[in-house]
This record gives sequence, C-alpha cells and structure tokens, in this order.
Amino acid sequence: MRLRYAVARLPAFAAVRGFSATQAAATGSAMLVAFAAASIAYGPLSERLGRRKPVMLTGLAATMALWALVVFVPMSPAALVAALIGVGISSASFILTFAFAKESVPAHLGGTASGVANMGVMLGGMAMQPLIGVILDGHWEGALADGVRIYGENAYRGGFALMLAWSALAMVLVAATKESYCHPLGSRAD
Repeated sequence: MRLRYAVARLPAFAAVRGFSATQAAATGSAMLVAFAAASIAYGPLSERLGRRKPVMLTGLAATMALWALVVFVPMSPAALVAALIGVGISSASFILTFAFAKESVPAHLGGTASGVANMGVMLGGMAMQPLIGVILDGHWEGALADGVRIYGENAYRGGFALMLAWSALAMVLVAATKESYCHPLGSRAD
C-alpha cells in the first residue's frame, strides 16, 4: 500500500515533528520490518478464514485510520512511532493482492494475472511519487537549506493525505471484486 513512498519522505516529515535524522531513519526501518513480518502472517490468516477480501479490506481500513492519525492528529513522538509501525503492519495486507488476482482468473491465466497485479503495484508508485512531490512543492514556503527545499508540516500533511485517498480508492476497488474463497476460479462453485 505504497509504504515505500511514505518511508522515503519520513525523515524530513519526522524532523518537522521533532525527530533527529537517526530517530527518523530508525522509525522508517521499524515500519519496514513491521511490514515484512506482517506480510508473512496475512496469507495464513486469510487461508484460515477461507477469504481474502475481508482481510484486505480490514488492512485497508486500519491503514486509512492510522494515516489519518499521522496526518491530522498532533501526537507525542512515541505515539507517532506506534502509529507509523501500525501503518507498516496494516498496509502489509496488500500482499494478498497477488494470490487474490491469481485465484480470480482461470488457472491458465494465473501467471498473467499475477503480473498484471504486480504492474498495478509498480504503476501506483510511478503515480504517487510525483503527485506527492507536486503537493509538497505546492505548499513550499520558500525555505532552503544548502539549496534543498525545506517543507513545513502542512506540506507533509497534504502529501501524506494523498495516501488516504489512494487507500480509499483501493478499498472501493477491492470491495467491487468477487471473493475468491482462497481457491482458483473453476475449482469453486462460482
């Protein structure tokens, strides 16, 4: 769910919130470790439930709620770190996209479906990077440090708010799909 695009901007955002560069980097690393660990758990969880959509939608809802906290609610550094690690955990539910895509088409198209799903993940990144940059630049107040633009908290708030919109779009799209029940198309009663 576009975690890597947020982590890339986290150090400067965290500095605005009072973090040192080391603390910001450690927070970004913690988010990625949480993401990786949670990714391993989502497959078995959805298999146990026999459904992919509720797990993906719950992950999206949690991601949106946590991003809303990060973006709009002033909080202590410890609470911010906890919320960002929560974003890492909840956003890892996206990993089910690949199994869900493969199970949603006839078996002979499974590889193609997985490739298209992966292409969607990559296209999201291609769109999000410059869009967040445009939002940051639109809120830039003219501050520079060694020739590098320095953005205020409102700029980051606007850029990270785009994560909420992206997650909302993902939620609508996932909700519009047909549940795979963790079985390939054709091996279930469709």
